[in-house]
Amino acid sequence: MTRPRAAIIGLSGHVLTEDERAVLHATPPLGVILFARNIVDPAQLRALTASIREELGEAAPILVDQEGGRVARLRAPHWPDFPPAARFEGAPAEAARANAALNGLVCREAGFDVVCAPVLDLRMPGAHGIVGDRAFSDDPEEVARLGLAWAEGLQQAGCIPVVKHIPGHGRAMVDSHYELPRVTAPREMLVEDCGPFAALADIAAWAMTAHIVYEELDPERPATLSPLVIGQVIRRAIGFQGVLVTDDLCMKALEGEPGELAAASITAGCDLVLHCNGVLEDSAAVLAGCPALSDAAEARLAETRARVLATRQSLDPAGLLALRDARLTAAA
Repeated sequence: MTRPRAAIIGLSGHVLTEDERAVLHATPPLGVILFARNIVDPAQLRALTASIREELGEAAPILVDQEGGRVARLRAPHWPDFPPAARFEGAPAEAARANAALNGLVCREAGFDVVCAPVLDLRMPGAHGIVGDRAFSDDPEEVARLGLAWAEGLQQAGCIPVVKHIPGHGRAMVDSHYELPRVTAPREMLVEDCGPFAALADIAAWAMTAHIVYEELDPERPATLSPLVIGQVIRRAIGFQGVLVTDDLCMKALEGEPGELAAASITAGCDLVLHCNGVLEDSAAVLAGCPALSDAAEARLAETRARVLATRQSLDPAGLLALRDARLTAAA
């Protein structure tokens, strides 16, 4: 069996087209990420995720950005709306855990098994609003406390959490979707940003990189493309040994051809690349330039799947909802 490319790609629409099937067959990615453009209602979504796994295999991960608040692909009227992370600041961990478990149950029922959350970035005053209420707090200990509960809740629901954006997006003054942020903070401040990621290093299964240049760490390359940041900071100082996936390579913070960016990210030390725009020509270029999944990445993926299976629980959605709302009301 052909080993998949070390890539997660987007799709164009509500169904898997014949051209997309041909690309998935010729150069299979590890998995797929879906967005609002791919989602109509539960029946359509289940059919789409089934067709993806028909092409890539039952173990193929299907990802979704489902943080709650501004960043959510599953929305009313077909799915419940979830509050943003900032709503949980100061609340008991049980409320955050119950909310994440509910979110995970919704995602798993829809066909997803990897949820891109929680955000472990700090909510820094004066920084760009792209993080904002997606972050739990400006306090690293509070972010770590709630981030841990969030990750546990998703795993209890049978989903793999992806913490983001390592080693920290909170100090960015511009939106990396549109331009490359450069963080000039001294190392002691960057240590604070890394704190929540370090606290969850042994628990987080996947982590997503930040497309940011940290001038004190590597003044030339953003973290996604930096062997220094990945090797010395993310893997060594933070201690994260799970699956490292890039943020979307389509974001304008990065310059270069899709295949070249994919190859450079893997060379820098990422396990997987994420390419989200769903444009078939771009996806094909990424897959052509991206190497096959490495032995180390395959081992990390197997470990994360086993961890979720070991922690998955039989959960009562009504009980989780009541617990979350009661704890949030008491904390308000």
